Amino acid sequence: MSAEDQDPDEAEDEEDIRYFVRIGQTDLDGTKSVERSLTDMNGIGHRAARIIAEEAGIDRRAVFGKLEEDDIDEIVDLVEGFAEEAPEWLTNHRNDFFAGETTHETGTDLDMTRRQDINRMKMIDSYKGSRHKRGQKVRGQRTKSTGRSEGTIGVNVEAIKEEQAEAAEAEGDEE
Repeated sequence: MSAEDQDPDEAEDEEDIRYFVRIGQTDLDGTKSVERSLTDMNGIGHRAARIIAEEAGIDRRAVFGKLEEDDIDEIVDLVEGFAEEAPEWLTNHRNDFFAGETTHETGTDLDMTRRQDINRMKMIDSYKGSRHKRGQKVRGQRTKSTGRSEGTIGVNVEAIKEEQAEAAEAEGDEE
C-alpha cells in the first residue's frame, strides 16, 4: 500500500510521530505505548511506568511519539524526579551509604551505582562482598545442586568409554 492509497489522516499521523524520545542518556521507542516504552529504560519497571503516566495525566496506552511536546517534557521531568514523587518502597536505591538519601537511579546511573555498591562490599570484605569476589550466589540461594558453571555434573560416560578404548588400543599395540 503506497502513501497515495492511504487515507490522508493516516499519512498525516505517520508524519507527526517522533520515532525516538530521549530521556537522560536513553533513546526510547516512540512507536510503542507510553508504558511499554518507559519500561525499556533501566530502572523503570511496569509499576513505575504506570505511576509516571498517571501522574502526567496521560493514557498509558497512548503512542509515545504522538504525544505533544509539553506532555513528553512532563514525562521526562517525572522520570528524573521519580524519587520525590514515588513512595520510598518503590525506589531502587534506598538509604545511600554516603549521603543517606533515597534516590531512584535510571539508565547508566543505575549500573554505575550498583557497581560502586558491589565494590564497596568487596573492599570492606562483608559476607556479600566475599561471595561477590568468589563469584558465588549472594542472596542465600541453594548452591549444592544449582549454579554450577564449571566442569560436568555427575559421571561423564563418553569420556570413560574413550579412555577404555584408548587403553584397549594401547594394549593391542604392545602385543
